Amino acid sequence: MLWVAAGVVTLGFLVALEIAARHYGLAGPVTNQVREVIFPPKSGFLLYASMALMMVVLTWRQRIIAMCTAIGIDAVLLLVRWTAGADLTEGHPFGNGALWVLLGCAVIAVTRRTGPERALLLKGVGLGLLLVAGRKTGDTWLVITSKTRPTVLDQYVATADHALGDPSWLVGRLVRATGPVGAHALDYVYAQLAVAAVVVTMYQLRNVAAERRFPRHHLVRTFLVIGLLGPAIYMVFPVVGPVFAYGADGGHWAVADLWPDTATPITGPHDMPFDGITPRNCMPSLHTAWATAIFLHSRKGPRVLRFAGTFWLIATLTATLGFGYHYGADLVAGVVFTLTIEAALRSLERGWDRAGTRLVVHGTTVFAALLFSYRWLPVEMARYPWVFGPLLILAMASVIHGYVRTTRLWDPVPVQVPKPEPQPEPA
Repeated sequence: MLWVAAGVVTLGFLVALEIAARHYGLAGPVTNQVREVIFPPKSGFLLYASMALMMVVLTWRQRIIAMCTAIGIDAVLLLVRWTAGADLTEGHPFGNGALWVLLGCAVIAVTRRTGPERALLLKGVGLGLLLVAGRKTGDTWLVITSKTRPTVLDQYVATADHALGDPSWLVGRLVRATGPVGAHALDYVYAQLAVAAVVVTMYQLRNVAAERRFPRHHLVRTFLVIGLLGPAIYMVFPVVGPVFAYGADGGHWAVADLWPDTATPITGPHDMPFDGITPRNCMPSLHTAWATAIFLHSRKGPRVLRFAGTFWLIATLTATLGFGYHYGADLVAGVVFTLTIEAALRSLERGWDRAGTRLVVHGTTVFAALLFSYRWLPVEMARYPWVFGPLLILAMASVIHGYVRTTRLWDPVPVQVPKPEPQPEPA
């Protein structure tokens, strides 16, 4: 019943978002997804990652059949497009096959499976389609933020960022110094965050096919809640980022062409109008939030997975700052945001107790205080950086410390079984 209710709510949300997009003359998430059944998809990697998530419920033989079918469909579609002279430069020339396999498995679940096997396969298909729907929903929502929020609060955040030493300006110069090689590597990491999440999730769900059930908590749950709650804050605190508000990418809407060479002056900030195209998607930094979630969920994996989770977090933080997409204040808020959500989900999974409730309340309070200070105390933060800078870091560190201390109490401690001492042999 929970899965059915979640499906109904998701479908209703997609329909509502489709109607809202049509109101602004845009194609909504449902239209864009249906289009990718035939036309080149925006991200073939994402569709194959979604199919990989679905395949955690399949046996190895079924996985091989599904993968070969997807590749075969893509090969046929590519040949047809090439023969017809279709434009192969728009979107990825692959990925439709993965979507066809996802939809085909849904049909098989309804028509050829019964009981628990049907429910398990439908859960796998739903997991894969949720990843795709989340991407399409996010793209549509970002356009809506640009249409409904004509003014942005970048001057407030940029002023408050002086307390942290203007990290976006500093890292932006460092990334520029690395040349095209460093920029391309960071851009790949930044763009393929969902694929990294799928890798960690597949490790967490590696036993689903054998146990015929999903674990109660995994990375996808955290990802979805972050994607659900984060964009709502975009509407409350619209920010476009330094590369747009203070860089050449902002055109005549930018305050000046300052990023990343010249730090912003400390003046009285105010709301500033901006174009109707650039997404207001900075506060909090959801790329930081998702990368933090990947890092957290990779901690219980093997060494290579822990190393990959750490690398992806560091590279994502570097990219978000170095490309001028976010201010340092966005990243601090993103970390607190993720830890609070993860604590709430884990408390919901294991049952609420005093420690979990205290951690969620503390994280929520710190997050609200951060947004309040960015909006109402930015000048004071910029004038006294040696006071407010450490306070911001200490506030974030207090949530990190509370999360680590609380989750250690929750995690079971492995019991060391004493080895029997060798007994003397009878003579």
